[in-house]
Amino acid sequence: MDVINFDEHRSIISQYMMELRNVDIQHDMLRFRRNLERIGELMAYEISRTFDYKKIEITTPLASAECEVVADGIVLGTIFRAGIPFHLGFLNTLDKSENAFVSAYRKYKEKENFDVFIEYIASPRLDGKILILVDPMLATGASMELSYRALLTKGTPAKIHIASVIASQTAIDYIKATFPDNKTTIWVGAIDPEINSHSYIVPGLGDAGDLAYGIKD
Repeated sequence: MDVINFDEHRSIISQYMMELRNVDIQHDMLRFRRNLERIGELMAYEISRTFDYKKIEITTPLASAECEVVADGIVLGTIFRAGIPFHLGFLNTLDKSENAFVSAYRKYKEKENFDVFIEYIASPRLDGKILILVDPMLATGASMELSYRALLTKGTPAKIHIASVIASQTAIDYIKATFPDNKTTIWVGAIDPEINSHSYIVPGLGDAGDLAYGIKD
C-alpha cells in the first residue's frame, strides 16, 4: 500500500498546513475552512494523475479537437462534520464526481474510552468505481474503517484513495492493516508521531470540526 506524505516534499501545501496548526491563525474560522478546501483542491489534482483517461473529440468554434477526460466513475466519500470543507475542495477539482456522506461519531463510555458509531449514510453505487474517502484528521483510523465498511453495502470499488490533512502514525498503520492492500493508496498532508490519551493527534491542530464550525455542546 502506497503512502504519499506531502510533508516530505516542498509545496504550497506546507504553508496551508502551518496556518491550520498555528493557534494565532486557526481561530479565524473562514480562513481555517478555506485552507482545508485549498489542500483538498491540490490533493485532488495529485490523485487525478493516477486516473485512467479516454480520448474524445469535441468541436471548437474553429475546428475539432481531441481531448482526454477521466474514464472511470469517481465517488467522493466524506465523514461529517469536519470533512465538509475538505470534501468541497476535492469537489471543486473533481466536479463530475458522485458523492457519498457518512456520519460517524465517538460515544464515550468513560472519560478516555469511546466507541465509534455510524448513524447515517447516503451513497451512490460503488461497483467498479474509484472511491476517494476524505477526512481531515485520522487519529486512530477507526472512523475511516467503519465508514468504509458501511459504504461497502453500496458495492465494491475498484480502487480506494484515503485522503487526510493530518494523520497519526497509529492511524496509518491501522489503515494499512484493515484496507485492501492491492487497491488502496493513502494521501496525507503530514504524519504526526502519536495520539494522546483522548485520541487526539499530537502535535496535530486540535478539533478540526470545532475550528471549522464552532465549539459543539
